[in-house]
Amino acid sequence: MHYNTVCNDLEVLQVLPSVFDGEEFPGYDNVRLTWHQLESILERRKQSWIAALENQKAVYLITDCSNGKLYVGSATSDNGMLLQRWSNYAQNGHGGNKELVALVNEKGFDYVKQNFQYAILENYNAKIDDKVVLKRESWWKETLQSRSFGYNKN
Repeated sequence: MHYNTVCNDLEVLQVLPSVFDGEEFPGYDNVRLTWHQLESILERRKQSWIAALENQKAVYLITDCSNGKLYVGSATSDNGMLLQRWSNYAQNGHGGNKELVALVNEKGFDYVKQNFQYAILENYNAKIDDKVVLKRESWWKETLQSRSFGYNKN
């Protein structure tokens, strides 16, 4: 069918209150984002995502989908919670982490944009002690062996 043959039969049923700007926050257990999705959420200031991430502490996973290497990180009150940590990765691809800085210097920021995926392993409210989050981060690094086979060196 061509538009010209049906245009007079079309009817507007609903006008949405705002422009569709991507999916709503799916819950902490269902977060898995490409770099492009993360950047879009931050650029558009997607409210459901911002509200969910800005006051959360977390242990998160970055996966290099081109080679399977993992990076386990944490977001605490000392480093600006999860929204700030992930904003840093969206801005420069490395968030200040030595191994990721070296990777970006070697392969370029476009490599991160094409290959990195971000997920939440565990999330915590803002009141939990940072030491608990850091201990869990270390546990995940050991469990996933990201120090031996990934991008973690500490």
